[in-house]
Amino acid sequence: MRRDRKMGKKQFAARLAIIGAAAILLLIAAVYLNRRRQSGEDEILRFGMFAGSYWDVPNGNCYEIIDDAIARFEKAHPGVKVEYVSGILKEDYSEWLAEQVLLGKEPDVFLIPAGELATLASSRILKNLNGVIQKDKDFHKESYYQAAYRYGNWKQKQYALPYESVTTLMFVNKTLLNNEGIAMPGNTWSWNDFLTICRQVTKDTDHNGITDQFGYYGYSWQDAAYSNGLSLFNEDGTASYFGDERMEAALRFVKELEEINQGYTVTAKDFDKGKVAFRPLAFSEYRTYKPYPWRIKKYSDFEWDCVKMPSGPSGGSRTELNTLLMGISSRTNHETMAWEFMKTLCYEEDTQLALLQQSQGMPVIRKVTESPQFQALLKSEAPGRNAAVDMNIIGQVMEEAVEMPNFRLYPSAMTMADGEISRMLKGEASMDSGLLKLQREINALLKE
Repeated sequence: MRRDRKMGKKQFAARLAIIGAAAILLLIAAVYLNRRRQSGEDEILRFGMFAGSYWDVPNGNCYEIIDDAIARFEKAHPGVKVEYVSGILKEDYSEWLAEQVLLGKEPDVFLIPAGELATLASSRILKNLNGVIQKDKDFHKESYYQAAYRYGNWKQKQYALPYESVTTLMFVNKTLLNNEGIAMPGNTWSWNDFLTICRQVTKDTDHNGITDQFGYYGYSWQDAAYSNGLSLFNEDGTASYFGDERMEAALRFVKELEEINQGYTVTAKDFDKGKVAFRPLAFSEYRTYKPYPWRIKKYSDFEWDCVKMPSGPSGGSRTELNTLLMGISSRTNHETMAWEFMKTLCYEEDTQLALLQQSQGMPVIRKVTESPQFQALLKSEAPGRNAAVDMNIIGQVMEEAVEMPNFRLYPSAMTMADGEISRMLKGEASMDSGLLKLQREINALLKE
């Protein structure tokens, strides 16, 4: 018994020593920080970003939103300064960030290049945010559109927050439909409704023997797959579902659509001339074309409106949601300030409202996107006869959207899929066996 008591005393003494050492370290850190404050030195927080638009559309002053947010953050946190390197182009940003990571000098907070969330998370470069999210009583993940929020999740852990998103809507040439005596489709329209209208409007309007009016432009097999309830890949990008019967149904629908055009390749120019009834259009493209100084006379000769995408028999009017993410370095020495700054950009309403005025993307906070300010802005951007986008539709589309796959091999897998599916649609390969073969080949690629 005496020996056990001695061991207990030694263990207790060791624990006291550890606690004492920790207290000394905390005291040293406090003295150091106090000296920095007294000497006028600031706590430096580094931010990683690129110049220009994430959505590959013209952008004015890409730094204005960030600079304004930094100014508010620094005012609210005296003694903290945020720095970033300007002039890094989007196409160079991924390489720049990789170099910083290799040097152990990645920014405390940074934008995440497309498709690299899983790589950065699995490499432990990104901080797992679950802990700070649970501790922060002022943060509510329910404030986000859930598809945008889920985009920052990898293997049930949240590694990033969404900054802005872009989704797709079906734009409709109302003038063309009115001239044909066809009512605007509602937001519950189906593939069959889409096919029926396309058949009705595709014709030779000047009776010279050449078809010059068409049903659609730009509707893809991906649009059909999503609207038929299919996800192309599993959550972590290790398996694909191209062999699913819903994919075959989607391709047969697209093939039926293409046959209506009788071999003619409809172009964006045809749509701009008012000769096409329907066109899926990313919201970033809509924002770019409408407001000054980027306004061009694309829609001046006809009235247009937008609706949700048509629903397949096994799905709904779902569309893909592309989201720009932001994360925190796992090696940051400023965890608390990094989290607060990221919230300033990705959660604070002032920043998200600024996106309405100065970005082509959409805010990811539900309250902001569905605000009267956003509707008023869209109305001001659609002068004259043209309609403004109904924010009720935007909200529904954002809620129902499918997050764009976010793994490293996604571009390669989609290139492979595009090539093979193009052959199937041309009748050069069987859909039945071809889709199963494509699934096996893509799954093999994903295991590399």
